Amino acid sequence: MKNTKPIYTIGHRNPDTDSICSAIGYAHLKQALGQNVVPARAGKVNAETKYALEHFKVEQPLLLTDLYPRVKDITMDCQIVVKQHDTLRHLGEVMREHELKSVPVTDSKGLLVGIVTVSDLAKRYFQELSMQNLSEMRVRYRDLIAATDSEVLVSGDEGEFIQGCVRIAAGSIETIKKVIDKKDIVLVGDRHDETMLDIIAQGVSCMIVTGGGRLSGEVIEAAEAKGIFVLSTPYDTYTVARLINQCVPIRRIMHENPVCFKPLDMLSDIKGTMEETNYRNYPVIENGRLVGIISRDNMVMPEREQVILVDHNERGQAVEGIEEAKVVEIIDHHRLGGIQTSEPIYTHAEPVGCTATIVANMHWQNDVEIPASIAGLLLSAILSDTVLFKSPTCTEYDKKTAERLAEIAGVDINEYGMAMLKAGSGIGDMTPAEIAKNDLKEFQIGDYRIIVSQISVMDTKEVMDLEPQLIEAMTGICEKEGFDMSLVMVTDILEEATYLLYAGSPKTLIGEAFKKDASGTHVYLTGVMSRKKQIIPPLSEAVKRIAK
Repeated sequence: MKNTKPIYTIGHRNPDTDSICSAIGYAHLKQALGQNVVPARAGKVNAETKYALEHFKVEQPLLLTDLYPRVKDITMDCQIVVKQHDTLRHLGEVMREHELKSVPVTDSKGLLVGIVTVSDLAKRYFQELSMQNLSEMRVRYRDLIAATDSEVLVSGDEGEFIQGCVRIAAGSIETIKKVIDKKDIVLVGDRHDETMLDIIAQGVSCMIVTGGGRLSGEVIEAAEAKGIFVLSTPYDTYTVARLINQCVPIRRIMHENPVCFKPLDMLSDIKGTMEETNYRNYPVIENGRLVGIISRDNMVMPEREQVILVDHNERGQAVEGIEEAKVVEIIDHHRLGGIQTSEPIYTHAEPVGCTATIVANMHWQNDVEIPASIAGLLLSAILSDTVLFKSPTCTEYDKKTAERLAEIAGVDINEYGMAMLKAGSGIGDMTPAEIAKNDLKEFQIGDYRIIVSQISVMDTKEVMDLEPQLIEAMTGICEKEGFDMSLVMVTDILEEATYLLYAGSPKTLIGEAFKKDASGTHVYLTGVMSRKKQIIPPLSEAVKRIAK
């Protein structure tokens, strides 16, 4: 069976420092409380967050690009496999012992080469109309010995391939001589030494004495002289004949190149293939190696990913496929934005400047110690979201929490804060399209789908010099992804002001919200630094006035 799946704690798409660090911090709290919670991220780590992670020597959380159910989510362990050179008898024993309907087949290196089903075995059984020519089947003597549970009376090279046919010594010696050729395998029942010596003289490769019969020293010596295998089996001649037909290697009846899936294949993409082929089980492979198996029966109700949302609660901001997952908790400091759940869940939302403030205090409320590295990350999130306490969203609660975290982390707030903000303030090699989507969040404001991105810099000139390219990129995003408007906040950390760039329509919404001339492509907003408190609320009020 599959291992218990973890719960992922994850922030919004295009994550900022709070989204990443709060996910890590909250995962630490849940792990300390005994839960299998893993931090994750829904996008690329920005320069500022990277600085914080590297400063406090914490690895980036797991990247989850979406939460759509995948093959790995319903894959079962597959500990029972057979090798392509194993015999049909071995296959039957495996299927009977483990009550299997199908078994994957691998080669000597463990690579998947086929799959064999119980119906294949049954078909083979009904096709047994005569003794098989083992030379065509590439059966080895050791397979023959194992299949018939034989005792080796005269040995030879057990790894050698059998070259003849299987014959039954029935009738007179004259009749036997007519049907026996060199290299054949001969089944001998209760016969006189004279008959056995005549058979040996024919140059057969192997003589199998059925019914547990014993041989005289003279017969054994004659066989040794000729280099002929002599085997003794407890089964009667009829049974031995059937068992020999089961010496055939599995590769002779297996399905080569079976329909396989990979762990990261989406379930929605493989349903059509499963409906067309209609097999019961399908191998799951990675780099050619078998890693598990999936059953079509498990496709009905795959186990959903469980997630804890931090620093957001709106579906439009959540990781792709959130509708396919089970949201079990929400920890946030934003407005409530419409995530729907199938049952009541734990939510913790406070009107503070940063989700990390909530996470840090939840540690202390649960008497969970915060390590210096985690304290440093939570501090980084607060300093980022409040822009070193300059943002109007900042509360005294944020400041007191930050001071306590700084003491644990062993850093000076102002010195570390300025270094971190500076690390994330330049645009570096970011393209206009990347700037247009930096720290992007989606909002439904009235009838309009609007995205608002933000980039905080020490000097706005390097960004504003790219305004034509930025507007082009923002317009392209609206057209390709169906948004009504794209807004980019270019926030000056030192001047505590923002250039608000906009593309799309209606531009009257910008003019009405900020009482500015919106005929161009940007407005300058003194004292504006917070998207949550100074951009979204005015837009929400303006849309009501426009609608009248």
